[in-house]
Amino acid sequence: MQRILVVDDAEVNRELLYGMLRDDYIVELAQDGDQAIEKLKKYQSEIVAMLLDLQMPKKDGFGVIAKMKENGWLGRIPVLVISGEQAAEVENQCFEMGVSDFIHKPFEFSIVKNRVRNTVELFACKNQLEAKVERQMERLRKQKLIIQMQAEKLKEARPFNDLMMQYSSAIMEVETKLRILNEEFSLKYNRNPFESIKSRLKSPESIYEKLLRKGVPVTVENIREKLSDVAGVRVICSFPDDIYHLAELLISQDDIILLKKKDYIRNPKSNGYRSLHIIIEIPIFLSSEKIYRKVEVQFRTIAMDFWASLEHKLKYKKDVQNAEEIVKKLKDCADFIEILDYQMQGIRDEIDRTQE
Repeated sequence: MQRILVVDDAEVNRELLYGMLRDDYIVELAQDGDQAIEKLKKYQSEIVAMLLDLQMPKKDGFGVIAKMKENGWLGRIPVLVISGEQAAEVENQCFEMGVSDFIHKPFEFSIVKNRVRNTVELFACKNQLEAKVERQMERLRKQKLIIQMQAEKLKEARPFNDLMMQYSSAIMEVETKLRILNEEFSLKYNRNPFESIKSRLKSPESIYEKLLRKGVPVTVENIREKLSDVAGVRVICSFPDDIYHLAELLISQDDIILLKKKDYIRNPKSNGYRSLHIIIEIPIFLSSEKIYRKVEVQFRTIAMDFWASLEHKLKYKKDVQNAEEIVKKLKDCADFIEILDYQMQGIRDEIDRTQE
């Protein structure tokens, strides 16, 4: 049988509750707060609930709750307050302190039994869930440590470093092509098709983790064959039509091979994400050979990029309050951004027409 603790300075209340609960639980009794603390120290791993009077001599119920919180017991042992008061402010104060429920005087047999049973069952589920989450977190921590260790080994391998050098060179080739186009536009049309270029090389930890998720061995060959985003370039444009024009000019060059194209501008993701993604193969010229390497190129407007950075922060930040509401607000912002981008593009076109 499970053990519960009844704390009340009135003997009649202790006896009444003892009689109601003794068939289902081992009932421990305490007549004041100090006795309650002693019982909690003795049986803390066994007690599944505590029925606690607030008004007691010496240490009152509020003092017991405070002591439980201090010792970390309140998260494991639910407290049901024995109360003859109906004042809302008292109940609110108790709930804010972490109390689970109330048992009001005069005691009703079925209500007492049901409230105690429901509270015990709910807390048991809560504790099991927390223990499961903690086990999962521990597994994740161990997995992350393993990934870090393996990634360190990967960084020491010569073939891996050679491959990363090749991807880095592929990024430089893409950036060079884009900058040449930018220079040409500047001379030809007196404006630039993009505002900035950002690039990144996937970390060894991210590479290792992604291959694990794909269920394939971590080898240089699999990095080359199974991953298409080791090398990444992000191009920030002013207007949507610049995105399509620039992307088309890039992939139409005869030494570039287009492998995949995903248009999240015309077909945005459900969360509002908008960007044009292309995966290309581009040649790099080494001392002994010409080889092709994959590069993922993303095109966004300035507003799209600002939105994406904020969404990324939400995605990877833990314990964000009102996350669902923020997701909805971000979706609304994404829709406004689309309207704004095309309105700004229309204004630019009007300005250009007046200068013809």
